[in-house]
Order: sequence, then structure tokens, then C-alpha cells
Amino acid sequence: MHFKDHFSQQAEAYNNFRPVYPQDLFEFLAQVVPSHDLAWDCATGNGQAAIGLAPHFSQLIATDASANQIRNARQRDNIIYRVATADHSKIDERSVDLITVAQALHWFDQEKFYAEAKRVLKLNGIIAIWTYNLLQISAEIDALVYAFYSGEIDAFWPSERCLVENDYRDIAFPFAPVTTPVFEMQTIWSFDQLLGYLGTWSAVQKYKLSTGKDPVAAFAKKIAEAWGDLLQKKRALWPMRVRAGRLVE
Repeated sequence: MHFKDHFSQQAEAYNNFRPVYPQDLFEFLAQVVPSHDLAWDCATGNGQAAIGLAPHFSQLIATDASANQIRNARQRDNIIYRVATADHSKIDERSVDLITVAQALHWFDQEKFYAEAKRVLKLNGIIAIWTYNLLQISAEIDALVYAFYSGEIDAFWPSERCLVENDYRDIAFPFAPVTTPVFEMQTIWSFDQLLGYLGTWSAVQKYKLSTGKDPVAAFAKKIAEAWGDLLQKKRALWPMRVRAGRLVE
């Protein structure tokens, strides 16, 4: 199974240090679907979106091309986890009420994935994709994080990252548009949690493999002063870009 694997190596850290999607996003999606029998969370990673969707559907299939991510996924009784690529889900035709892709569409062969999505979606079924870029904590900390993101590790970001930076505006979306509210992720994090999150970035992992050095360790010294009391937790915010559509053909 060939796919662009940027996250298997840090699957456990990904489970521990990625922010949680807002509940109002899942409540919105549950309101616009035609029924609540089956949802498919594609490229589920550690199951972040799947966990949020699970209370709203009788059954949920969550797939990821990385077996290591699936091994670290969060379990619920009505979630079936499978190792599968985005364009070969092995899901029955016209069986899915909702498809979600959280922070992953930029890695796909989009034409093949959309063909698979149209195969498995029920008529009037919903597909929702979303992305988020850099977090916001304070002006001083945000400037340092951006300098880290676009400086030392910049050359190690995969080319697909530009689609995230442009909030998926350049991604084709061949479905009837559904108007979505504005959503954001929020959490209260310690200094160590911030460093753990930065360590999950794919560019950080590529940097470590290429140089044998951990760029986050060096960066920690720079940002510690801006953080202040390292025992104090701070609010972190990620604006989200959500696109939703309906299968009407």
C-alpha cells in the first residue's frame, strides 16, 4: 500500500498532543445529514474526528492508511477502525450519510478520493473537509512560532502544506456547497504540551531524520522566555476552515 506517510513515526505523540475539534462542528454536521446510520471518517489518524462524530451516528467507519495510527486510535463501541487508503475504502456503495476528512485532504490524490466519496455517499449525503494552520497564543509567542515554522524547518515541509496555508481555497470540491458557520479549536496548554505539539509536525520529523537533531529542543530555549512562568498554562486557539458539500447527482 503506497501513500505519503508523514505521521506513522509520531503516531503516539500525535495522539497525545493534537488539539481536539470543537463539539459544535459535529453537532452542525449531524444536523445537515439526511440520516444518521453510517459516517466515514477518512484519514482518521488517531480518531480525533471519529470520537466527536460517534455519538451522532449508529455506526462509524474510520480509516487510515497508516497501521500505526490505527493502533493508537481512540476506541468507541460504534467505531470500526480499518487500515485503508482514501481512494479504496472497501465501504459499500451508497451507504454513507457523512464523510469527513480532518486536516488530511491535502495529502490525497483528490480526483481518486472524490470518485470514491461519490461511490459510497448516499444521495443528499454530506462530505465535510477542514483544515487549520498555525495556533494563536499571544503576539510574542505567535511570532516566534511563525519564525520557527517558516525559518529553520521551512525546507522540510512537504509541498502539499501550501494548500493548508491557503485554507483549502485552491482545492477542487465537486459537491453542491453547504454553508458552514465559523469554527475554531481551543485548548488550555502547558509549555510542555506546546513543545509536544510542535514535535508532531511532519517537517520537524523530517528535520530530525535528515540532521539527527531535534529543532524543537533548540526552539524551546527561545520561546521559554516569551512564555514566562513555565508552570502557567495558556489558552491556544486555531481558526478552522470548513468546507461542506452535498451529493446531488
